Amino acid sequence: MAVLYDFVTLTPLEAACVIEPPPLPYIPGFLAFREGPALAAAVRRLTRRPDLLIVDGQGIAHPRRCGLACHLGVELGLPALGCAKSRLIGRYAEPAAERGAHTPLMHLDATIGAVVRTRNGVKPVFVSPGHLLTLDDAIALVLRTTAGFRLPEPQRAADRHAAACKRRLLAEADV
Repeated sequence: MAVLYDFVTLTPLEAACVIEPPPLPYIPGFLAFREGPALAAAVRRLTRRPDLLIVDGQGIAHPRRCGLACHLGVELGLPALGCAKSRLIGRYAEPAAERGAHTPLMHLDATIGAVVRTRNGVKPVFVSPGHLLTLDDAIALVLRTTAGFRLPEPQRAADRHAAACKRRLLAEADV
């Protein structure tokens, strides 16, 4: 599922859904191989080229420093960041409870991302650059696109559109 958003108004402009059977089961650390091809196809199906990819997954906060956001960014030639709901690797100190607070996500003495509080008192998200962005850019973009919810608006919209796409597919299968 790909959703094109207007960055200024945070409103959706277009959505594209591609349904393909997953080529392999879910294996932690291999999400790009499972979901990457369908996601890349969905982005290519959009009538306008996005300026940025916000990916529900990891960027460099990955055991091989190449998560789903890295794969998609490189394949599509677009800046990309990963905004994950859970940590795949690394250690961190809990950020302060206020929106905007963040702490480094560390692995083998390298900063691989940040643990970012997007709402006061709500669980943080795990942000890492994927392609053509710095960590500071990725943090700023996630904070810019979170409007009252834990996850960035484009990411939330993609989740909603994917669920609607799945419902339509199941309804068609019942016919």
